[in-house]
Amino acid sequence: MTRHIILYLSLLFCVPVSAQVTPGIERLEEMDFAPLRGKRVGLITNPTGVDRTLRSTIDILNDAPDVELVALFSPEHGIRGNVSAGNSVADEIDPVTGIKIHSLHGRNLAPTPEMLRGIDVMVYDIQDVGARSYTYVSTLGRSMAACARAGVEFMVLDRPDPLGGLKVEGPVVAPGEESFVGQYPVPYLYGLTPGELARLLIGEGMLGQGNNPRLTVIEMDGWQRDMMYADTGLPWILPSPNIPTMETAVYYPATGIVGELDGLSIGVGYTLPFHLFAVPGTDGIGLARRMNALDIPGVAFRPIAFKPGYSKHSGTTLSGVEVYIMDPEEAPLTLINFYLLQELEAMYPGKRLLDSEKAPSLSMMDKVIGDRRVRQQFARRYRVDDILQLWNKDTADFKATKQKYHLYR
Repeated sequence: MTRHIILYLSLLFCVPVSAQVTPGIERLEEMDFAPLRGKRVGLITNPTGVDRTLRSTIDILNDAPDVELVALFSPEHGIRGNVSAGNSVADEIDPVTGIKIHSLHGRNLAPTPEMLRGIDVMVYDIQDVGARSYTYVSTLGRSMAACARAGVEFMVLDRPDPLGGLKVEGPVVAPGEESFVGQYPVPYLYGLTPGELARLLIGEGMLGQGNNPRLTVIEMDGWQRDMMYADTGLPWILPSPNIPTMETAVYYPATGIVGELDGLSIGVGYTLPFHLFAVPGTDGIGLARRMNALDIPGVAFRPIAFKPGYSKHSGTTLSGVEVYIMDPEEAPLTLINFYLLQELEAMYPGKRLLDSEKAPSLSMMDKVIGDRRVRQQFARRYRVDDILQLWNKDTADFKATKQKYHLYR
């Protein structure tokens, strides 16, 4: 616990840490690109696909000896990170290399057979945030399945899970409730690197019969399961517009679930996305007092007033709380969402925020959670205790299962 508090404070106050981790792309360079030599390569990446000098994996592979980079594939937010959340990504030509970019977040959510024609191996290099609702998880799995059907090899250039490799929280996606923010039956926080997750998707049959490609994972050097991103010494490149810092990745699961609701703000449109919780008319001082009285491990709250410049409630001064995750290892990150709703209802009996939401917002919240029974059960009394069994029912089994696919200690 003490180690993570020190790391959090060093991150918060920009105290440098020594470089310890070598990501997959740099390991591939150390191999002189031997696994790709003589092959025609497709690349799924975004701005996070860089080495520690910030050189793009696109440029590295394009310049690699005896490697032919023939196609690029863009997930949500664009291959250069120039598309807002949820918006479709268009096919285009990469202005640097002149290589065609195929969109995987628009009409197509996975490579088509036509896109894969002439490719020997598909390379995946994206920094994820360790949460199932982040759509890069679905892009990874769907692309693997498409490559398997086309006879294309698949390679993951591995990167850290920013939350470490130990934290598992939330239910797996319930049968029949799959979506692009919850494609596979894994918990909300799954404690795996992209390479380990790819191994699990194949090993547990989650991609379906006939959808398992020949997989190679280029492992990191120096990464350990108890490392947060601040331990790695690697530069942080925002994987989407509202995850600007490595710290924000820790807050994403703490407020992002309730952030699907229209009636509140979690700081998107302000300078602290995912750090805040506010509902119009709320007494922030009182809410902070109530939240701190719960004595939730590893987390604290303070009142804050802010005015979003865009997104929900833009131009309106809101009062609420700022979340401080003091110990990410101890904090029940995902349950913070529900504790906030619980205490809001206790302060304003009958407010019942979920009851006033429109169906699309509730549906999106259910998809993010992965099991609509959680919201339905919670909405009866607005008590976290009522959902704990549902929320935790899969974690022990998944922790045991995922160990089979660990590449790091």
